[in-house]
Amino acid sequence: MKRNNSIYSKLATLFIGFAVVLTSCDLEVNPRQSIDAVGALDTPNGIDAAINSIYGRLRVESNYGRDLLALADALADVGRTTSNSGRLIGENNNQPNAHFTAGFWQNSYAAINEANLVLDQLQKGVPGASAAQLARWEGETKFLRALYYFDLVKAYSYIPTAIYTPGVTDQGGIPLELDGVITLEKALTRQTPRATIDQVYNQIYADLNSSIALLTVAGRGIQYASGAAATALLSRVALYRGDWATAASAATTALGTSVGRVTGVDNYVSGWRQSANPESMFEVRIQLAAESLGVNVSLQSSYTALLNLENKNAQGGWGDFIPNATILGFFGLAPLQIGNPASDNNNWDVTRNSDVRAGLYTTGNTVRGAGRQIESTKFISKNGFAFGDNIPVIRKSEMHLNRAEANYHLGNEAESLAELNAFKALRGLGAVTVTGQALLDEILLERFKEFAFEGHRFFDLKRYGRPIIKTTPAVNVQFDDFRILPPIPQREVDGNPNLNQNRGY
Repeated sequence: MKRNNSIYSKLATLFIGFAVVLTSCDLEVNPRQSIDAVGALDTPNGIDAAINSIYGRLRVESNYGRDLLALADALADVGRTTSNSGRLIGENNNQPNAHFTAGFWQNSYAAINEANLVLDQLQKGVPGASAAQLARWEGETKFLRALYYFDLVKAYSYIPTAIYTPGVTDQGGIPLELDGVITLEKALTRQTPRATIDQVYNQIYADLNSSIALLTVAGRGIQYASGAAATALLSRVALYRGDWATAASAATTALGTSVGRVTGVDNYVSGWRQSANPESMFEVRIQLAAESLGVNVSLQSSYTALLNLENKNAQGGWGDFIPNATILGFFGLAPLQIGNPASDNNNWDVTRNSDVRAGLYTTGNTVRGAGRQIESTKFISKNGFAFGDNIPVIRKSEMHLNRAEANYHLGNEAESLAELNAFKALRGLGAVTVTGQALLDEILLERFKEFAFEGHRFFDLKRYGRPIIKTTPAVNVQFDDFRILPPIPQREVDGNPNLNQNRGY
């Protein structure tokens, strides 16, 4: 009989690394060499440490450490690669199998299993825990489980608003597991099929609604789940689902909370220079230099060759992925010599138009092989050490754009246009007068500009069934192309006869 080497085979690592050490309020994950797995979760400290581990998994390269931002945008029409290190070239060319990685699947399901183990223990009880602790633990864990499931389903499955169906027999969501596994034997015998897309979204809704009910609005800070963050995530999930009424309602509620604030012309760029972006409703926190992903694959290194903005001659990262001509055109970006000699990188900047977001781009340096390029500086040593920027997952500005889009689909075009123009004013742009499809296109255009280098564009194209078209590199991926979806890791499919691979792989 064939052994199951599917998503749960990796859970053997639970026996060498499930526990974490909680240091004050930091999200520091320090795997131990061994642990009594059965008794790990029956104390308040054990629960806190386990939840910290789930937060910590968001930081890894395959998730928010890089791929959910840089790799997703490389797949889309946001930028081009420089060949400085050779990274993200296959993804930028949309080559088969150059997509979200096996590490993304495996790390996410390991986090989901940890969440399930915590929730299982909460059902059994935690001696010495208060009612407030129990509510917080459950609320934060359900928020995290919802986030991991949402990230998986939006990547590995079609999005409810645009599902390609002709001739597809293996279409579906992703496996849903709601019970934790702690023994290797059980992990190797569970062969869960893909749930339907609708079933996955139903579970995400259930987790988020429960989280909203259990958590206080502000929670413990933006590096942790809160009622406001769960509401904002619900708005995003509902937008992807085409549940326009919920998307609009949740966006309105999130905007009314005290968590995060929408920045405007005077403070948008400076907000990106702070360690914690003032717009953040939830962000992945990197507390220590040891937690950074370093010079090779961090977001800073992926986007810019600069070490900092104070001295452009200092060698930093690789600058693997830079704005394409479309982004340069959005913001009026072109190289501009501002001093002499021209060989000094500090004597170069860029031209900019009135859009405040243009302030997040500048010239890099010549220390890498591709020469001085225009680069994104959304992530550039904001925490006081290189390659360790905090990562906004949900910014409050998104709620305005969510509500504008949702109102458009609800037939409330006047409200949608007013919201769009109010948002444009926050970015230094004049009002537009558009209706119908032109209004929707204008909303999506603002999303394109606002979230460049934050990983939204690929999924915005995908949820509208639009092609991925690029000139540099020359790419034309129509929505019916199998490359819209990544391959499910082959070892998962090989070990689970109930798990269907995405078509084309």
